[in-house]
Amino acid sequence: MSINIPKACRAAVVKNEGAGFSLAVENVQVPEPGLNQILVRMSTSGVCYSDLHYMLNDTPAPPMSKFGVASAGHEGCGVVVKLGPSVRNLEVGSRVGIKPIWTTCGSCDHCWGDMETHCAKKVNTGLGVAGTFQHYMVADASHVIPIPEGVPDDLAATLMCSAATAYRSVKSARLPPGSEVVVLGGGGGVGIQVIQVAKIFGFRTIAVDVGDSKRDLALEMGADGFVDIETVADPVEEAARLTNGGAHGVFVTAPPAYKNALDYIGSRVGGVVMCIGLPAVGSGHHIMANPGLLILKHLSIKGSLVGTREDTNAVLKYAQRGLIKPFSQSIRLDELPDVMQAMKEGKQMKKLVIDFNL
Repeated sequence: MSINIPKACRAAVVKNEGAGFSLAVENVQVPEPGLNQILVRMSTSGVCYSDLHYMLNDTPAPPMSKFGVASAGHEGCGVVVKLGPSVRNLEVGSRVGIKPIWTTCGSCDHCWGDMETHCAKKVNTGLGVAGTFQHYMVADASHVIPIPEGVPDDLAATLMCSAATAYRSVKSARLPPGSEVVVLGGGGGVGIQVIQVAKIFGFRTIAVDVGDSKRDLALEMGADGFVDIETVADPVEEAARLTNGGAHGVFVTAPPAYKNALDYIGSRVGGVVMCIGLPAVGSGHHIMANPGLLILKHLSIKGSLVGTREDTNAVLKYAQRGLIKPFSQSIRLDELPDVMQAMKEGKQMKKLVIDFNL
């Protein structure tokens, strides 16, 4: 298959990363794939709050500029248009997904086990290399994920990060089917995916968030109940009522909710709080845990990062069977600067996907 590749392409470029950053859509040079790399023409890219953190430079990681990167984005779907030397596992024309982890060393204990996303030499997409906010990008051939038939491009993009992250956390909680769980921030992008994955695992799920639109979406996507923290006098008490005394598992996708996440365990013994949402550096969003309470009630607090290749492949199979459904809204790349500004101001609530074909 022969595909015409332009010399330049459109990309969302970060200016003055940090609190005063801005975003501009410009033409950039189309990169050339190197050894074991491929060139991907992006079809879609999810828009994630982690992208905002990269632009604000408020994560523990080095800034984008240290790596010479100006385009963020770390969850996308596209088509292979060129193969670099030594690529044998893909063909031109293959549909592939781009994950938050661009590559790892492949030879440490983490990579050999189930912890490849914690590899000390990993490269993050949209931070250490140009990301999915660029129409043509280079990817590592061993870390892209083949997209199966029946999974549309907009859904495939969100599966690469939010759904795989949700799956990783639900799996890591090690709760039995039938467990009662609470999702804090259950109406957000990752929260909705936790709800869908939790349903697959056989959990009864209560979403906690704000507003009728989030209530409607959470219930539509499989939540068994919803607690609105702005309209309910005591959200913890209401969640305890809906979970028959308290949650076996609490999944925290919204960092401000860490302050009282343990309270949602209620009277349960052996409950677990799963930390998913990554707070900005200096935000002060912490879990204040009483060691005596942890001991007497056999409670656990665990962290969970993004999904591995195995996790991502699993959610793709679920989506192919219709068990994970799309819920995003498509936008043009030209709209992204306004969208990121709205996210920065706390005004953007919907899960958005850039459609490069619009």
